Amino acid sequence: MVGSSHEALHRIFQKDPALLTRALQRVLHVPFPEPREIAALNIDLTEIEPVERRVDTLLRAETDEGTYLLVVESQGKVDERKGGSWPYYLSYLYEKFRCEPVLIVITQSSATERWASRPIRLGFPGWESLTVRPLVLGPDNVPVIADERQAEKDVPLAVLSAMTHGRGPQAPAILESLAAALRTIDPDSAAVFVQFVDSCLVDAQAKQMWRDLMTAIQYFWRHPLAEQVREEGREQGLEQGLEQGRIQDRREMTLRILEWRGIPVPDSVRERVMNCSDLDQLEVWAQRAVRATDAAELFAEE
Repeated sequence: MVGSSHEALHRIFQKDPALLTRALQRVLHVPFPEPREIAALNIDLTEIEPVERRVDTLLRAETDEGTYLLVVESQGKVDERKGGSWPYYLSYLYEKFRCEPVLIVITQSSATERWASRPIRLGFPGWESLTVRPLVLGPDNVPVIADERQAEKDVPLAVLSAMTHGRGPQAPAILESLAAALRTIDPDSAAVFVQFVDSCLVDAQAKQMWRDLMTAIQYFWRHPLAEQVREEGREQGLEQGLEQGRIQDRREMTLRILEWRGIPVPDSVRERVMNCSDLDQLEVWAQRAVRATDAAELFAEE
């Protein structure tokens, strides 16, 4: 079970290695050749000396233009020590495998993205002996996927979008679109993606909204994360039965989305939502809450 955003940000590429090359091509516009095959390699780069060095994810991509080693590093914050370790990783891998290493850094922070994008130059200024140019995926270049149809076209990329942008006013639309798109893929893969997103959502309201959305997806409840969510639900007194629990979830989620987006909720709206026992109607209102500009828009067509 993935327990942190650091793990999720690079392990998504172990789950779907082709997503990495798509991200290079479509997000960073790097003309990386289409792989015939991608395989995961041992991430341990430790030498005989007692110095442990491990990359986060290491993939080998076989293409018509040659073999490449894709080194994926999940970076949470600025760390100047990487100016020594990243060049080491690349030179060690080239010496060991004799094929071209490519460093890809993924982050949820715009500041870290800007820092990691700077070339690492080692040697005499102007005559550097070694220059490392990381390819960086982060909130400034990963696309915001807030449309259900767009999410369905490339679910792993939509997952990466949610992991990268899962905060702020755009989060409800991103998470809602992804939740719908997950229904179109196989349940086992979807359950893994659910966990990746859950691990990366640092905003408490976004995380709660994501779990609210996932309660409606039955296959999610077979995943280990579901037991944690169920336990939290029991602690909150939601042992009234599955159907009644869903109704209460949707009531609270609808109001929570509006409040989270900074939309005032009059007592009349709150009362109408809380008195509704029609799960289908509550689903409609929850979806409208994601894009409404006024609380009254929940009932606009009624």
